[in-house]
Formats: sequence, C-alpha cells, structure tokens
Amino acid sequence: MTEAVLDASVILKWFRATGEHGVGAARALRAEFEAGRAVVFAPPLLFLEILNIAGRRWRLPPPQLHHLASRLPDLGFQLVEPDLLFLARWVSAGLTAYDAAYLAVAEQLGTRLITDDRPILDVAPHLTRPLVDHA
Repeated sequence: MTEAVLDASVILKWFRATGEHGVGAARALRAEFEAGRAVVFAPPLLFLEILNIAGRRWRLPPPQLHHLASRLPDLGFQLVEPDLLFLARWVSAGLTAYDAAYLAVAEQLGTRLITDDRPILDVAPHLTRPLVDHA
C-alpha cells in the first residue's frame, strides 16, 4: 500500500480541473486512494487551504462552499499535526509555515510529500516527489 503526504496543490485538482496543470496525475492518485491502495496524510491546515482557494480564487457561492466544507472531513485522510521543530527547520529554509507543515509531516512519518509546488520541490528534493515529472 502506498503512503504519502499530499498538499493542497494536489488535492485541489481533485475538485476542479479548470486552469490546473497535472489534473490527470492528481486524479490518478485520487483513484488509488479511493480504491484503498493508498493512504493520504496531511496536516489539518489542508482543509483551511482548500476552503480558502475555493472561496477566494474559485469564488464558489456560499451554498457550494458550504457543501465542500461539509464533505472535507469525510475524505478519510489521516490528519497529522506537524512537529513544530521540523516545521521551524523548513521555515528557516525559506518556506511559508503552511508549506513547511506538509514537509514536517512527511519528515515525521518517514514518507514523501507529493506536490505541484516548485519552491517545496526545490527546498526538499529528498522528501518530495513532483506530481508530474517535468523532465
């Protein structure tokens, strides 16, 4: 069984494809998760990030935003509070605390973070895997 930390740059593509890069790869991960062949870990702030993007960038109207909010806890992700010492290491490397939280969880669990966020990939290539290989 595959285990990975997924960040908002990946999970957002599960809900909306318009204007997004790597949707096929993100949705393949979703299919693996829904089939029970993958375990997804994330810090609890994942849900805050999703709602922030859905409300501010996508401008979902209140009924749709409320529906999305009600569905998020039922996704079945394993939420892990990031260790603040690990988080501080990644913040000191130049990441926001939000991005650092995903790396901290990956480091704590000894797994990889799958992301479509270039700054995260650049700072921690040993702990990350790109959603889409750009080679």
